[in-house]
Amino acid sequence: MPDIDVDFCINGREDVYKYVVERYGGGDYVAQIITFAKLKTRAVIRDVGRALGIELAEVDAIAKMVPDVLNITLDEALEQEPRLRELIEKKPEYGELIRICRVLEGLPRQRLDPCRGVVISDRPLVEYLPLFRGKKARW
Repeated sequence: MPDIDVDFCINGREDVYKYVVERYGGGDYVAQIITFAKLKTRAVIRDVGRALGIELAEVDAIAKMVPDVLNITLDEALEQEPRLRELIEKKPEYGELIRICRVLEGLPRQRLDPCRGVVISDRPLVEYLPLFRGKKARW
């Protein structure tokens, strides 16, 4: 697919987007690109720990045991940090925490729209890709 990179000043960018939507068939044919932040290892430990009612200090201590390595997974952290393995073997609730975290790790956590890229299609976009309509959607 062709990719045209054109940058617009933030002042007036909304007007350019509105023009493109109107010019190329409306919201069925034009949409902004979004991305999703994923549940990373430390964040998923903190989120699940909070949901399970584990004390914040305990959950924070567990999350801090995850080695500070870019894109490390929970399984890699367990391999690299023996204290983490020992800790989850001591308390059943920590084992449950890790079991749930394994399922949730890597899933989308929240929507981001960092780039403001735009997709323009010759057919309705739903024929090509999944769509998401935000709360403030106008088209």
